[in-house]
Amino acid sequence: MRAISANNYSIYFNEEAYSFLNKKIDEKKYSKIFILTDANSHEYCLPHFLPYLTTEATIEIIEMEAGETNKNIDTCVQIWHVLTELGGDRKSLMINLGGGVVTDLGGFVASTFKRGIDFIHVPTTLLSMVDASVGGKNGVDLGNLKNQVGVINNPLMVLIDPIYLHTLSKEEFRSGMAEMLKHGLIYDEAYWNQFLALNQENYLEIEHLDQLIYRSVEIKNEIVTQDPRENGLRKALNFGHTLGHAIESYFLENENKTTLLHGEAIAVGMILESYIAQEKELLSYEDYLAVKKVINAVYNNVVFDKSDIDQIIELLIHDKKNEYGTIQFALIDGIGKPAINQTADNELIFKAFEAYKN
Repeated sequence: MRAISANNYSIYFNEEAYSFLNKKIDEKKYSKIFILTDANSHEYCLPHFLPYLTTEATIEIIEMEAGETNKNIDTCVQIWHVLTELGGDRKSLMINLGGGVVTDLGGFVASTFKRGIDFIHVPTTLLSMVDASVGGKNGVDLGNLKNQVGVINNPLMVLIDPIYLHTLSKEEFRSGMAEMLKHGLIYDEAYWNQFLALNQENYLEIEHLDQLIYRSVEIKNEIVTQDPRENGLRKALNFGHTLGHAIESYFLENENKTTLLHGEAIAVGMILESYIAQEKELLSYEDYLAVKKVINAVYNNVVFDKSDIDQIIELLIHDKKNEYGTIQFALIDGIGKPAINQTADNELIFKAFEAYKN
C-alpha cells in the first residue's frame, strides 16, 4: 500500500513501513530512543516490533499501566521523571507503541518534554490505527473528563501494521470499528455502503479489513489536512462524540456501571445523534433506522435509566467542543455529509435516549 501524506508527515503501512522507520532514525541520528508501551503492548506487540529496529542508538523501554483510567497528568509526570533519569535530551526520540491511550498520552509527553522531542506512533489497536494516531491530537483526561488537556502536534511518522490486530479481543476490535463507521457516515456514503454488505462475522475477520482501514485513514487525513486546527470541517469528526464522550465518562466514574470501551460509547452516541439529526430533518427516518440497525448488529445494547440520563446530560456542559456555554453537536445531513455547529435541547436529548431504548 502506498504511503498517505499528511500535514508534514507520512503514514506508512504493513511490513515495508519498518524500512521507512529505520531510514528516518538513521537520518536523524538520535541520542536515545524511548519506546512507550503499556502492559498489554509490552507483552504482545513489543516482541514483534523490536526485531525490526536496526539502529545502534540506545533503546529504553518505558511501560505504563494499561487502561483509560491511567490517561492522566500523574502518568505524564511519572514518565517525564523516567525520561529525565534515563538521560533523555532534545535529540531523543519517543516511539509510542500501543493503543489510543498510549499514542494520545505519549504524543503529549513527547510534545512537552524539553519543550518538545520527536515522536512516532505505532498504533496496535484498530481504534488507534484509524483514529487516535492520525491528526496530531495528543492529550490526557482531567479526572473523568475526556481529553481536556493536550496539544495539536504532529508525529514524525505513523506506522500501521495490521499484524498487531491479532492481539486484540473481539471487544477491542469492535471498539475500533465505531470510528470506521463514523468516517463513512460523515464523509463517504460509498464507504458506509461497504459496511452494509458485511455481516457481523465479517466485521471480525482481519482479512476483510486492509482496504477498509486504509480508506478510513484516508478519510480522516483528508478532513484533518483541510482543517488542522478544527475551525470548521474537522468538527465533523466529533459525530457521536458529544453524547458518546459523556456516556463514556459517566460509565468510567460510576462504580456501579461496567466501564464501556471508547468505541462502545461512541456507537451509542452515533445512534442518539442520528436520532437528533432525524428530528431536525437533516436525516431521513429510513436512514436513521439503517444507522441504528447496522450499529446494533455490531454492538451490545446499553441500558440507561432516568438518573443515568440526567447525569450524562450534566456532563455535556464540560464538553470541550462547547462555545459560549452552548453545547455543540456534529450531526449528519444525510449519509456521507456532515452538519456541524448544531444544537439540541435537553428534551430532544431525552427523546433520543427513549428512541435508543426502543
